[in-house]
Amino acid sequence: MTDITPRPSRRVRSGPQFLSADEAIALVRPGDTVAIGGSGGGLVEPDLLLKTLGDVYRAQAAPAGLTLVHTTGIGDREGGGMDHLAQPGLAKRIIAGNWGMAPRMSEMVIENQFEAYNFPQGVMSQLFREIAGGRPGLVTHVGLGTFCDPRLEGGKLNDVTTEELVEIVELGGREWLFYPSIDIDVCFIRGTTADENGNISLEQEGARLEMLSMAQATRNSGGLVIAQVKQVAQAGSLDPRTVVVPGICVDAVVVHKEQRQLVTHEFNPAFSGAIKGALSHLEPFPLDQRKVVARRALAEIRDGDVVNLGVGIADGVASVAAEEGWSDHFTLTIEQGLVGGVPARGVIFGVATNPVAVVDQPYQFDFYDGGGLDITFLGFAQIDRAGNVNVSKFNKRVVGTGGFVNISQNASTVVFCGTFNAGGLNAVPSNGRLDIRSEGKHRKFVDEVEQVTFSAEQARRRGQRILYVTERAVFELGETGLVLTEVAPGVDVRRDVLDQLSGPVDVSPDLREMNADLFTDARLGLDWRRGVVDGTTATIPVVLTEESSR
Repeated sequence: MTDITPRPSRRVRSGPQFLSADEAIALVRPGDTVAIGGSGGGLVEPDLLLKTLGDVYRAQAAPAGLTLVHTTGIGDREGGGMDHLAQPGLAKRIIAGNWGMAPRMSEMVIENQFEAYNFPQGVMSQLFREIAGGRPGLVTHVGLGTFCDPRLEGGKLNDVTTEELVEIVELGGREWLFYPSIDIDVCFIRGTTADENGNISLEQEGARLEMLSMAQATRNSGGLVIAQVKQVAQAGSLDPRTVVVPGICVDAVVVHKEQRQLVTHEFNPAFSGAIKGALSHLEPFPLDQRKVVARRALAEIRDGDVVNLGVGIADGVASVAAEEGWSDHFTLTIEQGLVGGVPARGVIFGVATNPVAVVDQPYQFDFYDGGGLDITFLGFAQIDRAGNVNVSKFNKRVVGTGGFVNISQNASTVVFCGTFNAGGLNAVPSNGRLDIRSEGKHRKFVDEVEQVTFSAEQARRRGQRILYVTERAVFELGETGLVLTEVAPGVDVRRDVLDQLSGPVDVSPDLREMNADLFTDARLGLDWRRGVVDGTTATIPVVLTEESSR
């Protein structure tokens, strides 16, 4: 149970202090619980504070035994972000929404070097609001039937992690998961500008995340709020409409004059809403196996849909839509709190060119969890014959769920996007056909997923429509598992699809070829896309021989 006894406050009552990074890190004590803001690719990441904490620990072996808490993946996959803290003894426990941006920290999970938990990104972001409000924790349906469910793994990631932090509760005749609140001793947040009273604005940032909720939660836990900013303004000079974290919640400010908007950009005003960027200048998406997947997935969107895009191959859907001139027919959203615009791809996923709104991340997940999404496009690492999906832990790698559990459980239609296998796959689209020149070494369609990040059984109960789109085949979720519904032109159904699976799956009696236009350099045009959605596209039925069907 959560201890509701108020703790002695460590806050500075005389107003915020302006400190060096070393002075700020000196405020962190051994055994503290430290909450860290930010998202992948340097988005709103307090990078100087993380680097300094890592450097101080490397030199002094202190502060040790920390509990680290962060909502999503923080880092650049090249040693930045949370990987600054990937040192034996620094952390005794980490509770995170995602691990994929800090590969060394992920390796330490497998090595059992600390206790490690993975909870959904939306749960983590919303939990800070519960802590701020003095409530015992978050009650939600998110995570039921997945590895976060205590009847499966309870979010625990390795052998040294034994304490159950998630409970099953029944309220109103329904089953829920309860994620208890956490006392926070220190938090690291970031903004663009601090005035002399500690008010923090985020005018150059590409998102707001949960900077406010994290600061409020730490302040009301009696902890210290340390804010990293790029510059300082005169007291009272900030437009109050731009202040995201008021100075009453800030204890210390660290100025980092070289602070970059992202690891890839010093500052792109189209990411922060300062200008409207020209979409014609976006990086083109070359025709390859990934683009085929994105094109086929795009065909599932209907006029007026509210759409979410996941990181990885699924984020190519936005690029294809922009190429086809169809971006204004629907609204793209991403979980970091952005509405509208064209989401960025790759390591800086989490920002968008020309967003129309930037909301706090917890509120974005409220919208998602309540069923606000018409359709989502998500990646996959493993799919089993039952239709379960794993993106969080596989092949001795810990990546984490991020927003995947929230989004996949609650969107009306879910389209899982990915190549059929991995590790060397070379499938070349050209002239209306797919030429599979070499298969990947790693099968992604398996008999049983290593970890259940998406539960097919739960999806059937909720009545969701589920598709699995690859460069060579499309499956739907049927009554008992996968159903093969489409194959690419040029593909041998038995050799290239059925024999590559771990076991038999159902084959639709209406199995068809994917539209040949997907496999050409030409623009598709809106008529093609609408035809697929309406089921009127002229495609060629695939005739299965007795040997091909299992």
